[in-house]
Amino acid sequence: MSIQIGFDDGEANLDWIGLTEALRQGHTLPKAEIADTFLYRGKDTLLNRSAWIDGLGLAVKCATVFPGNPSAGVPMINGAVSLFDDAHGRLEAIIDFHLITKWKTAGDSLLGALRLARPESRKVLIIGSGTVARSLHDAYSAGFGDAEFTVWSRTRANADAFAQDREATVANDLEAAVRDADIITSATMSTTPVIKGEWLQSGQHVDLIGAYRPDMREADDVALQRARVFVDSFDTTIGHIGEVQIPLESGAIERSDLIADYYSEDGFERHSNDEITLFKNGGGAHLDLMVSRYVLGRYTG
Repeated sequence: MSIQIGFDDGEANLDWIGLTEALRQGHTLPKAEIADTFLYRGKDTLLNRSAWIDGLGLAVKCATVFPGNPSAGVPMINGAVSLFDDAHGRLEAIIDFHLITKWKTAGDSLLGALRLARPESRKVLIIGSGTVARSLHDAYSAGFGDAEFTVWSRTRANADAFAQDREATVANDLEAAVRDADIITSATMSTTPVIKGEWLQSGQHVDLIGAYRPDMREADDVALQRARVFVDSFDTTIGHIGEVQIPLESGAIERSDLIADYYSEDGFERHSNDEITLFKNGGGAHLDLMVSRYVLGRYTG
């Protein structure tokens, strides 16, 4: 009989550093086979993201996105992750969608930062003030001890609310905040860049999360040109996400400028304290599977 894991019960057993280790180990296994499918009814969407990793099992993350729900007092996004065992394909667990998404998204970025940012980094700028931004605050707090957080949002009231909810200083000027940070992590829904490459300073690490569609990006061409660029997966970013695809198609960067992903045998590392590193968090169903397996393992002990 399968286990059902809710958000609060599942999260009580998790820690961010343990998750990054699980993600690292997951990428030592054979590369995942992944597939996404979409069904639509007007503005409503059913999304299925599937992954199969030999040795780890199978997962299907199913989500419904109904934009009209909030007006009826119902959450816009609902869903669950079904986790199947590797040996026989039996259903092992049904896990809360929001739990897996939260820990997958912020954990992916934390692993990138632990490998690419300077270990002494302490000043963290969070661009965006929503749910993902709060998860990033939690993850980076675990990964970089004594971190000092600054938050910037297009809507000042949202930034103020974030600062009250989490320990952070509100930035009035984005350019000044970017220039002063050691790590810049961005989780916006922008289709036009909010981070300009001319603002970046030597030694910084840039973590880009928000863009997930072909028309979305958070950093301009100059930022990618000045940085050494890494992605979590070549397969789920190239040809899919505007952050890298738009500059590739325009010729602003070349394919060889994307140095490594988590599956690369080597090269996913900072070479000097002076260089700028940039990481594109693309997500992907294979990460949902790795996180689901970690959640189940910690839940069952």
